[in-house]
Amino acid sequence: MSEFVESQSYIEYGTRPFFAILLSLFLAGFAIFSSLYCVQPMMPFLAKFFAISPTHSSFPLSFSTIALALGLLFAGLISDRYGRKQVMAISLFSTSILLLVSSFLPYWEVFLSTRMLIGLAVSGVASVAMTYIGEEIAQKDVGFAMGLYISGTAIGGMSGRLIAGVLLDFISWQTATMIIGVLNLIIAIVFYIALPASRHFKPYPINFSRFKQSFTKNLSDSRLRLLFAEGFLLMGCFVTVFNYISYHLLEKPFELSQAWIGLISIAYLSGIYSSPRAAGWGRRYGRGKVLPAMFICMILGLWIMLIPSIWCILLGLLIFTFSFFAAHSTASSWVSVQALQYRAVGSSLYLFCYYLGSSVLGSSGGLVWENWGWGGLTVIITLFLGLGLIISLRLNR
Repeated sequence: MSEFVESQSYIEYGTRPFFAILLSLFLAGFAIFSSLYCVQPMMPFLAKFFAISPTHSSFPLSFSTIALALGLLFAGLISDRYGRKQVMAISLFSTSILLLVSSFLPYWEVFLSTRMLIGLAVSGVASVAMTYIGEEIAQKDVGFAMGLYISGTAIGGMSGRLIAGVLLDFISWQTATMIIGVLNLIIAIVFYIALPASRHFKPYPINFSRFKQSFTKNLSDSRLRLLFAEGFLLMGCFVTVFNYISYHLLEKPFELSQAWIGLISIAYLSGIYSSPRAAGWGRRYGRGKVLPAMFICMILGLWIMLIPSIWCILLGLLIFTFSFFAAHSTASSWVSVQALQYRAVGSSLYLFCYYLGSSVLGSSGGLVWENWGWGGLTVIITLFLGLGLIISLRLNR
């Protein structure tokens, strides 16, 4: 069946195609982000296995996300030519196969190279899913659909960390990686069968002059530039916390086992709750009020985690994660609405900055951790979140 079905109707909440889209993209978000973030709880094990420092142990995630950021710039362009569903399906199959391959690699440089390829593969879904939602879903339901897709990414990120983190007390990191790879291969098959064909997609030949024009158009919009900066800061701060909290909890006074540390990923449940609800808050109070409120809550959660109590750390992490996903859902849907022309490139630029923040701040945070510990990391992240708060207040104007 051809992907390009002629129809003038947009898919609305309550219809069978709407829920088929939600299921497919929810699973796709789960698959790509479990593949991406399963290495995060493995960082202490990778440091030991490859005889590297904590900063270097963050490279598998940072290399993946910087490759993802670069891939996002071109994935939208490729999908403009070959179709949204095709690009996303190839992305899912490639990601799961590369993840399986990475579980057999004994050499650090080859392992890092494979993680970079995983990042490139993931970009096919990460860039195109938001565009697919914007093209196929009725405008009034875009925020809800975007929130559910982001919930899928939250569950994927949580599950990748949770499955790997808990299993690492009982099996090797290689076996844990293999299990996640097999699961995501099954998801790729289900996605290809279940996702409805595009109704509003119109293929364009790959045109680099048009590509340049679309970038110029998006970057000339001052509000979009501010939203791109928000993506960089949000993801950079979020990944930095989750990168090094494992090391923090392995030390005194906590000295938790890896299985218990893996369980902190349940903090993602708060993000799964907040993502779809952020759309409703945006409609009721305005995105310009929701975004700064979430930055303030992220700072609050971060400072609660300074209290040397596992329950306070869990509470702070729940608040931090809840606020992050609500902020990301708000900012990403704002980009989708603001970038009326060249929407795919607008989404790609937002996500490029989002994952660039993950790579840059996520790895540089390791240097702060090694020299100044959790307290120093808290101060640095607070400064970046404070900058994000200032930008969000400017957006509110």
